[in-house]
Amino acid sequence: MGLMLNLNEHNLHEVAVDGSRLLFHIPTSSLFSMDALTGSIIDALRSSEQSGKKSAEQLINELKQTFSEQEIHETISELISLEMVSDGRPLSAESPVQKVDSLSLSTVVLNVNTGCNLSCTYCYKEDLDIPSAGRKMALDTAIASIEMLLKESPDEAVYNVVFFGGEPLSNRRLIEAVVDYCDERFAALGKRVDYIMTTNATLLTDEIIDWLNSHRFGLSISMDGPKAIHDKNRITVGGQGTYDVVRRKALRLLERYDSRPVGARVTLTRGTTQVEHIWDHLFNEMGFAEVGFAPVTSGDVASFNLSGDELIEVFQGMKRLGQRYLDAALEHRNIGFSNMHQLITDIHEGHKKSLPCGAGLKMLAVDHEGDLNLCHRFTGSDLPTFGNVNSGVQQVELGEFLSQRLDRTDTGCGTCRIRNLCSGGCYHESYARYGDPAHPTYHYCDLMRDWVDFGIEVYSRIMATNPSFIDQFISPRRAS
Repeated sequence: MGLMLNLNEHNLHEVAVDGSRLLFHIPTSSLFSMDALTGSIIDALRSSEQSGKKSAEQLINELKQTFSEQEIHETISELISLEMVSDGRPLSAESPVQKVDSLSLSTVVLNVNTGCNLSCTYCYKEDLDIPSAGRKMALDTAIASIEMLLKESPDEAVYNVVFFGGEPLSNRRLIEAVVDYCDERFAALGKRVDYIMTTNATLLTDEIIDWLNSHRFGLSISMDGPKAIHDKNRITVGGQGTYDVVRRKALRLLERYDSRPVGARVTLTRGTTQVEHIWDHLFNEMGFAEVGFAPVTSGDVASFNLSGDELIEVFQGMKRLGQRYLDAALEHRNIGFSNMHQLITDIHEGHKKSLPCGAGLKMLAVDHEGDLNLCHRFTGSDLPTFGNVNSGVQQVELGEFLSQRLDRTDTGCGTCRIRNLCSGGCYHESYARYGDPAHPTYHYCDLMRDWVDFGIEVYSRIMATNPSFIDQFISPRRAS
């Protein structure tokens, strides 16, 4: 009878769009339009009474009245090569990298001040201080951070220096000195350096805006929506709402800033699920180029975490906004919904992530003392640091930490259909919720799977109707 064939369901996922069958190849995050023959072979194997197995000869006998034997043989061979169909041979290792033993750092995050002039109730920063107690990074620590970056990864084409806080502009003098140093240092090496900053906007002045503009900072403004929503949590140390001042400063920024698009970063906490309403205010009324949403499910203060029902409501709102994103894309308009933008980018480029993000691999965060943290969220936490800017990166310890996440043995990630897009979820989310940064974020797996399915549907409709949207709005975003 020949070798018995069976479907490897862990490597394929089917999505139906407008009566068409799409096949998502999980190992490569690639999307295919399923032709009739491929669909027939998959259906025949799924309907088999022999524990899901049939021989090639059996498949040919079932399908030869509709397709030629050569076509059937060729398609079976293609499905076997993609490891969607198994002929009994061992499957190849999904990730060629089983252990992280080298880094490719391109980004350093400078935690320039633990102090902040606001007292946002949900802030995840574990080292946050009031302004008077803020611990500022010294210039020699910042310069040592830049030199550490260049020493560890001398061959990168582009480097990123990120300024973070507290409120980073509360240490403005340091930022200006670091930029002066980097402009000269990277120019001498013939290297490009980009500057990035997230700010609460309250300290912006025309002078600062123009200086940031001249250095092409990539800016994100922390703003949670219209006044009633923003002022719930984003308050001063004295307890006053900050919407009015943030709105005034942000509008001035958007009016004067022309070197790069400016985005808004929204934090969604318990009681705040109005995704579409918030987007409409920030995109249409305020004029931000992009609006991104960060749902809080594992904050240190449990009372701010979205409930299970609220998280479902948030994802429903994101899908409704995603439908508006699709409607606009088909008219060749971009409505700046960055969560959907990122998902479409991942699907279009066939991203296959062995790790959830670049933390520890492409990026390290430096605290005010010069210690190296996995990312900016971990500064001040109990998680051990991975070296110091003066002594260098503890490569062995960091490699062992990252290798824990690479190993998907005995986790739900091993067979999950979005395993190469999610890769277990945010380290800090896992750390806050489970006390273990290597622990997958199981609490929103089903919602994430549904979100990716929705993204596949949106992407396929864009590609079928207006593929030039991808060329104009997706590819340039990644390049910048």
